[in-house]
Amino acid sequence: MDNYIVDFCCKQLKLVIELDGRSHDFKISYDVRRQKRLESYGVQVIRFEEIQVLEDIDAVLSEIRYWVKQREKQVYDSNSE
Repeated sequence: MDNYIVDFCCKQLKLVIELDGRSHDFKISYDVRRQKRLESYGVQVIRFEEIQVLEDIDAVLSEIRYWVKQREKQVYDSNSE
């Protein structure tokens, strides 16, 4: 997307999911700029720490499901106006 590689992307929902490992510890300002650029295209970025995915995948999946349901509701509400 743009000049960036994202971890996961769903164009239909305008969703980008990023997994941050140890390499991101030293790139915080880069990640902030990158996320703002991605969001300027109208996408939502959800970030998870790699350790979260490895140790509590159920919580990660639950958060993604929640976000998807909220997004679907927004789309439904805007289409019914």
